[in-house]
Amino acid sequence: MNNFEKALVTYIGQENLEKIQSVRIGIGGAGGLGSNCAFNLIRSGFKHFTIADFDVVEYTNLNRQFFFYHQVGKPKVHVLKENLLAINPDAKIEAVQVKLEEENLSGIFEDCDIIVEAFDKAVYKKMIVESYLKSEKLLVSASGLAGWGNSDAIKVHKVKERFYIVGDLVSEVGDSLPPISPRVNITAAKQADVILEYVLGKG
Repeated sequence: MNNFEKALVTYIGQENLEKIQSVRIGIGGAGGLGSNCAFNLIRSGFKHFTIADFDVVEYTNLNRQFFFYHQVGKPKVHVLKENLLAINPDAKIEAVQVKLEEENLSGIFEDCDIIVEAFDKAVYKKMIVESYLKSEKLLVSASGLAGWGNSDAIKVHKVKERFYIVGDLVSEVGDSLPPISPRVNITAAKQADVILEYVLGKG
């Protein structure tokens, strides 16, 4: 146990940390939702991750994603791994730089207990939800987080026993509703909190 984990134990206790570190989390998408959900999870003690995304960091990402100016142009999954390891250097993170499609999705997240849907586009959101809706894995998705203000409208919606959607279910990203840090981060943090509650609530 490293010094970060020893400090965390003073808040959550050894038993809870062991529960947290017994699961593996798969994150589909390393952008605004995925990167911020990941840093909330690693700060909460989660240690085992598979993170998949094909994209690179752009300057337009820096207003809301867990990346830095000097990382522009680099693959998101690799620099996100670097940033997460700066919080807990003993985390085990599999960074997969690939475009997720129906044919490779199940193989990439096969060993994961929990799936975070963190895509921008509806077609990919639908793909991951349909792939895992009937599985035994916890699935945490998001819908409606664009713009600013009215952040209390971002709610956790329990759809099924192991399927949650976080967001206001209305505010799609567009010209009049850009993705901005506060609401994106609130949604990502709520996704992480759903996972934390689920894991600590188990047996």
